[in-house]
Amino acid sequence: MAPFVSPTIAARRDQMFPILTDADINRMRRFGEARAYAAGEHIVTAGAVSPGLILILSGKVDITQAGGLGQRETIVTHGAGNFIGELAQLSNRPSLVNAEAIEPVEAVVIPSPRLRDLMVQEANLGERVMRALILRRVGLLESGASGPVVIGPPGNGDVLRLQGFLRRSGLPHRALDSDTDPCAKTLIERFHVDPHHLPIVLCPNGKLMHNPGENELARCIGLLRPVDADKVYDVAIVGAGPAGLAAAVYAASEGLSTIVLDCRAFGGQAGASARIENYLGFPTGITGMALMARAYNQAQKFGVEMVIPDEAKLLGAAEDTSGARYQLAIGDGESVRSRAVVIASGARYRRLDVANLAQFEGTSVHYWASPIEARLCQEQEVALVGAGNSAGQAAVYLASQVRKVTLLARRDSLDDTMSRYLVDRIKAQPNIEVLTETEVAALEGHEGNLERLRWRNRVTGEETERAIQHLFLFIGADPNTDWLANCNVALDAKGFVRTGPDTTPGHGLMETSRSGVFAIGDVRCGSTKRVAAAVGEGAQVVAALHAYLARSGAAAANE
Repeated sequence: MAPFVSPTIAARRDQMFPILTDADINRMRRFGEARAYAAGEHIVTAGAVSPGLILILSGKVDITQAGGLGQRETIVTHGAGNFIGELAQLSNRPSLVNAEAIEPVEAVVIPSPRLRDLMVQEANLGERVMRALILRRVGLLESGASGPVVIGPPGNGDVLRLQGFLRRSGLPHRALDSDTDPCAKTLIERFHVDPHHLPIVLCPNGKLMHNPGENELARCIGLLRPVDADKVYDVAIVGAGPAGLAAAVYAASEGLSTIVLDCRAFGGQAGASARIENYLGFPTGITGMALMARAYNQAQKFGVEMVIPDEAKLLGAAEDTSGARYQLAIGDGESVRSRAVVIASGARYRRLDVANLAQFEGTSVHYWASPIEARLCQEQEVALVGAGNSAGQAAVYLASQVRKVTLLARRDSLDDTMSRYLVDRIKAQPNIEVLTETEVAALEGHEGNLERLRWRNRVTGEETERAIQHLFLFIGADPNTDWLANCNVALDAKGFVRTGPDTTPGHGLMETSRSGVFAIGDVRCGSTKRVAAAVGEGAQVVAALHAYLARSGAAAANE
């Protein structure tokens, strides 16, 4: 069988694998050190941290990824003027591919910190390198042959959970059907796995995990690393949605040492949007995941440290002489110390008030409309609850993948809560039925699988029952502020973070009741719940951070 060829490789090969000129190579030399590799030497191993971006001066190197069981597929053969690396090398994460010298190689190795220096100091060359790194990751995502392998029954809640986490984290992976895939069956037999213990995950470093949590899996694949307990950051940002990532990009690009934490994955609720068409600068629209992935990569380009997924549990005062004002308690007994904190923890998906909802979540009830969920319900009828833009975007996307979408809205119209272009587009879809003044009455099914859905007209009381196996919920969100309950940060009656001079005299618009602690985006009381507004607040808070750090630094110097 011929190896899979990524559409991106086929269409944009010259940009993915550019051949640098002698002038380009000379400009890059100062960022790295000379190295030599013998023929047959393994330069990079999948699952292990690469020494950095490797610029080839002479010789040839095969770049391979996992194919079938125990096999490798060649992606490309690099020669003089090519460089080895993809996005993992930008943040010193484990490699997703293998690199082996097929003849003696002379090279220049540029470690991750110096690679980021190259991006900033050599703008034009850095742009070409960055584009290649991003396109290579896209190619790996399309091939699905690199990264961890998830093995279990399709439609299983934990399989979907792990797939969803890896997809939202922008990591290539494969999912093998434990019932039909011969490679999956071989792995199950080789490791003597009881079918009741599925799913399992085989990490690139060879470690086998039994139904891991997201944090555990992230540590195994090198996505999540221990926090440096001795380091004091200028700012710690809690939340990696549009507001948090924007604050990270602007803070780091202006020289502030920045760390970002998120308990799930980057992107926040914006990452769930199937297509955003009213965000400035994207006239043809862009998926929420694509927009947030660009922001995530941009933050790493400027040296932002990402601690994802890991949860902030308590915001306390630092009690040392390091210059830190705050200490964030996170998982595994670790903590982050910083001079200032930005709360951008966004919101949690709101759940239906239906007694047996929990038993169907993860398998039949979804809060995200991605290709993973779309594949589960191809050619079926699905129901979607919601009347906002996220609901509209999801309905339009699902309509292109399923037989019919029934959209249920409690209001008497979509016009007050959904953008006009989405209302018009929904009306134009022949396979979307909109039922206003309607709410879910009951869910029926067994063993975690939804079989029938019943809804009720709120005016007439009439109930309708339909054979529906998948329900999508886009009914808004509540502020994600439970972790602030004992942190002396003022909240309003609905749990949103209060900010500004009305909270504490002399504080700016985004500063909370605690000096040096700011709140931005959806979590902030009074904010506009839009992606563009969140990004704007992320940029705006950096000026307040500079002012606060200047004041607190001067005060410390005078003590």
